Amino acid sequence: MNTTTEELVQGISEWLRCESPSSDPAALMRMAEVMRDHALRLGLRAELTQVQARADTPLLPLVHIHNRAAGDTRAGLLILGHLDTVHPIGTLAHNPVRVEGDRFYGPGGYDMKAGIYLALTALGALAQPGATTLPVDLLIVPDEEVGSHASRATTEAFARKARYCLVCEPARANGGRCVTARKGSGNTVISVQGVASHAGLAHEQGRSAVREMAHQILALEAMTDYARGVTVSVGTIEGGTTSNTVPAFCKCLVDFRFTDLVSANAVADKMRQLKPVGPDVTLDIDVEINRPPMVRDDRVAQLLHRAQQSAAAVGLVLEEAPPTGGASDANFTSAVGTPSIDGLGADGDGAHTWSEHVLVSTLLTRTRLWHHLLTHLD
Repeated sequence: MNTTTEELVQGISEWLRCESPSSDPAALMRMAEVMRDHALRLGLRAELTQVQARADTPLLPLVHIHNRAAGDTRAGLLILGHLDTVHPIGTLAHNPVRVEGDRFYGPGGYDMKAGIYLALTALGALAQPGATTLPVDLLIVPDEEVGSHASRATTEAFARKARYCLVCEPARANGGRCVTARKGSGNTVISVQGVASHAGLAHEQGRSAVREMAHQILALEAMTDYARGVTVSVGTIEGGTTSNTVPAFCKCLVDFRFTDLVSANAVADKMRQLKPVGPDVTLDIDVEINRPPMVRDDRVAQLLHRAQQSAAAVGLVLEEAPPTGGASDANFTSAVGTPSIDGLGADGDGAHTWSEHVLVSTLLTRTRLWHHLLTHLD
């Protein structure tokens, strides 16, 4: 594999300057085309297709890059990444791509364009069919940061046909550790319909939706059970019209996390069974278990051991991070039964912030790790 740190920085920089927030289908398409075209120049096969969550939602681009020979349908190695970022268009004007010492800054670099670039560089050195023992499929989805509603079915279909899955999410900060277990995640929307009235002239005729929501928020937050690994967090709340009107409507968005589906279903049932506390108000409750947990089992432990052997071969110590509350698309691949390791992307820190950066000194070693993995997993 012939590449240099300078070439990696230059290539990643080009990707970072192509902003691709989850909310902008046109920007996502531009980024997808950049990734596809780069793969084609490396001699790989690459296709760009489109997916959507529902018939009334936008089509989003999905990139499939591989080194399969024609007709090769063997179970292979799935590499998973996402091209969307949390940073809106225009972030570059305030947070430009730059290198300061060992830190390489740019929106979406750590999470996770740099990780995809490193994996793709390694795969490009193995473009010819037969260069790897297993055929390799690199799937890059457009909506991981917002729940993967459009891409989930495709990810699961690829995972069911794969022998292993390696995920380009960033390595954990302060040591570059990989991830073998993640909590699952769910989302709940609760709306309260009350009765509006003049806050001064007819206060007693009103039924405050905000007051009712306050009761519901306390009930929701009380569902957190650290002993079972369950957390419930009300993230946003909105309601009311003016300060002198008893509010007739209020809505909150809730995040919940769990370590197993039994706990997930239990907390989801509790949410669905919430009842109004005050008179003459109604609740509308929509609960979604979005991502199942990523579970560490014996097959994952065996895959981790082999990854650690590859790391040692290139001079890297690959440690395992504790189970994390953050979810990723590895939750989907794990849930369909494919042994998966996450957090194999770039080493750095600051995901989802303007301080997001990767460590320049680790880029080449991380690329060599990918190359060794691709040539030794069978």
